Amino acid sequence: MSDFPQPIPGARALWGLDPSVCFLNHGSFGATPKSVLAVQSEWRARMEREPVLFLHREIEGFLDSARESVARFVGADVEGFSFVPNATVGVNTVLRSLRLAPGDEILVTDQGYNACTNAAYEAAERAGARVVVASIPWPCSDPDEVTACILDAVTHRTRVLIADHVTSPTGVIWPIDRIVRAAKTRNVPVLVDGAHAPGMLPLDLLELDAAWYTGNLHKWCCAPKGAAFLWVHPSQRETTVPLAVSHGRNSARTDRSKHRLLFDWTGTFDPTAWLSAPAAIECVGGLLPGGWPALRDLLRRTALTARVAVAKRFGTAPTCPDSMIGFMAAVEISEPAPDSPVRDVRPDAPLFLHPLQTVLWRDYRIEIPVTPFPDGRRWNLRLSAAPHNIPDDYARLVAALGALGYGGR
Repeated sequence: MSDFPQPIPGARALWGLDPSVCFLNHGSFGATPKSVLAVQSEWRARMEREPVLFLHREIEGFLDSARESVARFVGADVEGFSFVPNATVGVNTVLRSLRLAPGDEILVTDQGYNACTNAAYEAAERAGARVVVASIPWPCSDPDEVTACILDAVTHRTRVLIADHVTSPTGVIWPIDRIVRAAKTRNVPVLVDGAHAPGMLPLDLLELDAAWYTGNLHKWCCAPKGAAFLWVHPSQRETTVPLAVSHGRNSARTDRSKHRLLFDWTGTFDPTAWLSAPAAIECVGGLLPGGWPALRDLLRRTALTARVAVAKRFGTAPTCPDSMIGFMAAVEISEPAPDSPVRDVRPDAPLFLHPLQTVLWRDYRIEIPVTPFPDGRRWNLRLSAAPHNIPDDYARLVAALGALGYGGR
């Protein structure tokens, strides 16, 4: 595909991905470079040589160093920055810390991540509160449309808004700065689900000034699985506590804040994914001479070019403006030919995947997700552009779709 930007020379060899698989789903769980996994192995070996020394005497200094590096990368202050296993834990941490009362409302959207919406329902049910779901138009024609639809759902009972920075099912960048500012005028604190944002977007959490921000490092920063963070605004640090409360609660120490003591030790755990995150950020940011800005530009152009090629095959229109695309793009699926093998497949338990996703993996070894439209009646094919992807990956996808009876225009 000659229209694609030139891929990063030799990048694919830096990952241990199965060469027989066309991996176009970096957005789900990411993939970690071999060199970063080696760093993690070194940390793990060091821990196992003397676990008490590592986890009891040395861990604070190691975490301080890793925290300072990653916090700087996302524009956060270290005091409000804590490592967590994933963004879903970050969202649950905030929701379980809220002091909700009967009749209070948690505002979510119909493009939110299912796990986080479930967490909102769980928190509301425990308190006798309710979840309000703001409907966001899809396809989306304008970023301001997103902000307006969210604000229309705010009431005097709204106690927190959960807003995505980059949506998971539709892969769209939301105008999170406008959403946060607008919510503040209504005295509504915002919990930003930034699961996909670190690495994909330049972040300045202090400038954004949301009440809470949680993001994954295992996706676009390519850190090992289990590396994520939760940043808490100074106004929320007294009341935001980790899901597991451990020794920090009654610690007599005065050299660290209660917030730090609570979050830095929640029980025995393997911290090596967190400690390896700075190496991942350095590794991926060093793939091009221009660093992270150059990489972001390349992967965004790749995603936009792939979106055009796949939409042409399906014969469908763009689902959002180019300005709302980062490293992922959702393309609406059309109906296949009457004799397409996709029509013979039924969703298999327990995942209940869309037949197209099943057939692409089963027959072509193409790993790519198919996600439902918010209305539940139509479907998107969500493609990713990662440093290890090359134009042939997208050509393989387009050819497979043609063989499966998607004719395009």
